[in-house]
Amino acid sequence: MKKSLSYVFLLIFIQSCIPIRIAPNISDYKLTTGKKFKRNLPKRNMFIFEDPKEAGHFYDYVNIKFQLNDEDVYDDVPFVVDGIQYFFAFYETEIQDKSIPILAALMDVALSRATSSDDYEPVFTPKGGVYRKGNWYIAIEVYSDLEKDCLGENSFSREVVLKYLRSLKDEYLSTHNYNEIVLKN
Repeated sequence: MKKSLSYVFLLIFIQSCIPIRIAPNISDYKLTTGKKFKRNLPKRNMFIFEDPKEAGHFYDYVNIKFQLNDEDVYDDVPFVVDGIQYFFAFYETEIQDKSIPILAALMDVALSRATSSDDYEPVFTPKGGVYRKGNWYIAIEVYSDLEKDCLGENSFSREVVLKYLRSLKDEYLSTHNYNEIVLKN
């Protein structure tokens, strides 16, 4: 009984993958410094949420909602809250889950030893030996003529800007035809 149980555990272990990196799971949104979330983002505070839609959809949404005609869509998008003008910039960024498949790696090691070739290409493991699965996020920074970082902890406009960004995110995620937004406004 103990022997068969240990074989079952060994089989499960061999067929599993060892996670190297797991992308964050954001249920609603996250406020953090861009650099802490991903290195290529700015050092400002950012409103970050998961983007389940295809790449470029948020660009289309912003372009249509703010009627930008494909000009300055990523930077300096103006919006007004309580009579004060703000600007936002957004970034579509990807963080990948990475894992190493144990069984595939063991089989490739056995094959490379059996062929005893120096230029052996792995057959069972993906290129680089790591499986990747992408997770996409939208990161938004907000600034105004009065403040460089409207999402900072000490910012006097933080709460009104957060309320606006939450409604922007909800509208984006719930809308499929972005032309409807123009009719609502």
